[in-house]
Amino acid sequence: MAVNDGLQRTSPESQGVPSAAVNRLLDSFAEKELELHSIMILRRGKVVAEGWWQPYRADDTHMLFSLSKSFTSTAIGFAVEEGLISLDDLVCDFFADKLPDQVGPNLAQMRIRHLLTMSAGHDQDPTVNVFSTPDGDWVKAFLAQEVAHEPGTHFVYNTAATYMLSAIIRQVTGQNLIDYLTPRLFEPLGIVGATWENCPQGTNVGGSGLSVKTSDIAKFGQLYLQQGVWNGKQLISREWVREATSKQMEIPGEPASDWTQGYGYQFWRCRHNSYRGDGAFGQFCVVVPEQQLVVAITAGVMNMQAVLDSLWDVLLPALSPAPLPADQAEQERLQARLQELALPLLPAGKRVHGQSFAGRYVFPENDQALQWADFVFAPDGCTVTLEFAADTAKLPAGYGRYGQGSFPLPRFGNALAYSCASWHDEHSLEVLARLVETPFAYTLNCKFSPGEVELKASVNCSFGPREYPPIKGRLESR
Repeated sequence: MAVNDGLQRTSPESQGVPSAAVNRLLDSFAEKELELHSIMILRRGKVVAEGWWQPYRADDTHMLFSLSKSFTSTAIGFAVEEGLISLDDLVCDFFADKLPDQVGPNLAQMRIRHLLTMSAGHDQDPTVNVFSTPDGDWVKAFLAQEVAHEPGTHFVYNTAATYMLSAIIRQVTGQNLIDYLTPRLFEPLGIVGATWENCPQGTNVGGSGLSVKTSDIAKFGQLYLQQGVWNGKQLISREWVREATSKQMEIPGEPASDWTQGYGYQFWRCRHNSYRGDGAFGQFCVVVPEQQLVVAITAGVMNMQAVLDSLWDVLLPALSPAPLPADQAEQERLQARLQELALPLLPAGKRVHGQSFAGRYVFPENDQALQWADFVFAPDGCTVTLEFAADTAKLPAGYGRYGQGSFPLPRFGNALAYSCASWHDEHSLEVLARLVETPFAYTLNCKFSPGEVELKASVNCSFGPREYPPIKGRLESR
């Protein structure tokens, strides 16, 4: 199951973790209908439980979204230690050629520490405005945004601010984040195969866009748990780890929420005197120092608080400070269960020949930018090719099994897609495509009639609507 990641494995009970509690944790995720893709639980530096829900695999990287921010913060920490920057350096000083004609007093006071703590001074998150600027110059667009508050006084979650940290690293080192971090963080931790999405001008996005394996998330968390020490070497200073994971900004709101416990340097504080890096749709690196616990999770969920609640309610109370007696039956049950984790396949269902529906269907202009869809049918499955305005998705889909294809995503490129298909009746085909390097799974319901197909798509998680309006296409004449 596991890749050669350099981490030690041991039984849960040897580290004071009851196998029964991990089984209950898996039960809790299932009862809440949370779509986890992977989990690794480390205690005292050793992996005590790990699993990947098929078709997700240990050696595949997974899109981290905002969990990327904690890695960007670490790059800033290295740059501070190397004397390249100071947290009190003014942001404007790095980009004199990008400044607006009039630099307001609040923008003039914005410092690196304000970018780190999400207190740059914007009244609302400017990220959409910055990332959609027509000329693709995100730095210039960020500096042009109104800064309504004195920096350091107002918390607004701000992915564009993290992008500016990435731009500063590139400005002072001549390297992108991923290249700067490789010898300092990735190589010492044995992280290989990492990728990072770029802005239109080639700078790593910083606030999102990093993809690594679940074991890499676990090692990153373990590095921070160990106060920056890895294999006996101090990679990053204890002082940086302490400051980055301490509360630097207060966040008002519901006290039972893990999003109101405070914010550090691109790390969230959590309940139970813990902290985390996290990313949209359930990408987690949770560190609980008092319990010497690290939990790495990838997922495709909308309710991220529910994932944390399960950790706090089920796993945390069961931990013992001392080793526990071996529970052979529960250990065997847990290991078998972890090996057999799988997300549901579409049922093979009835076999419909489908040849009468084969061909290319052309669509009128639509919001989904779909131009045509091509269907090819075989006895054991089908292949659906979707031509969008700028990219093509090719989805070989088996009946009762996965086929391997690709699906394009903005800035990411072609994501690996595992697809299955099922006929509901003689005219209705469902195709499920799991993009295993991402949180996303797309479902395409196809309703065929003579010379026509209606497509209705949905996605398991999204920043916007999860269901798309149906669109109809007509079969090209043969």
